[in-house]
Amino acid sequence: MAHTDSSRPTALVTGASRGIGRAIAVELGSTHHILVGGRDAAAVDAVVAALPSAEPFVAELTSGALPPIPARLDVLVLSAGVEDGGTIAETGDETWRHVFEVNVFAVAALLRATLPALRAAEGLVVAINSGSGLSSGPGGGVYSGSKFALRALTDALREEERPNGVRVTSIHPGRVDTDMQRALVAREGHEYDATYTITPEMVAATVRVAVDLPSTGMVEALTVRPVRRR
Repeated sequence: MAHTDSSRPTALVTGASRGIGRAIAVELGSTHHILVGGRDAAAVDAVVAALPSAEPFVAELTSGALPPIPARLDVLVLSAGVEDGGTIAETGDETWRHVFEVNVFAVAALLRATLPALRAAEGLVVAINSGSGLSSGPGGGVYSGSKFALRALTDALREEERPNGVRVTSIHPGRVDTDMQRALVAREGHEYDATYTITPEMVAATVRVAVDLPSTGMVEALTVRPVRRR
């Protein structure tokens, strides 16, 4: 059930039912009213119940059908995403389309829907990108391609919305200790070792840096990576 403190600024966090998105929702939940984004209503409700001021934002973003957007939105965190694909030779069209649909096209649609509210608040967009949005390697063409495209989208948005006072931050984590990372390591054929990862809470802390910066400045891009590398 929603519980709202109207004195708080509002933040919508997609992919907030687990992993990085959940950590961000918890971090920002200390100061913001959180719209908890996710597809699984029960998982979303569990996060809502754990926060001081929150409500569900249950949606399948690729469907184009969204819950009502508030008239004013102070922060939008784009954390929902998928990782899939193998070598270029082995990856079919369906996988390419699915990854780009979730990681790029759904993001663009949500931005179009929320920009009026973000402009009203002179708000902040935080895109959780990836180290794969900066460089690519064997077997990473699909995921990296979508994250390169997301970086192009956010770079363009930053300059388009600068006159409107909307700030845009792109955060590029390295390997993060999440279910997605465990699945990736298993597909790579390695034994999972969290020593070579950062935690979702570390990513959330970088989001906090961008959110807390005075509105006259902007963290345009930030990279956070494990100290130890495989």
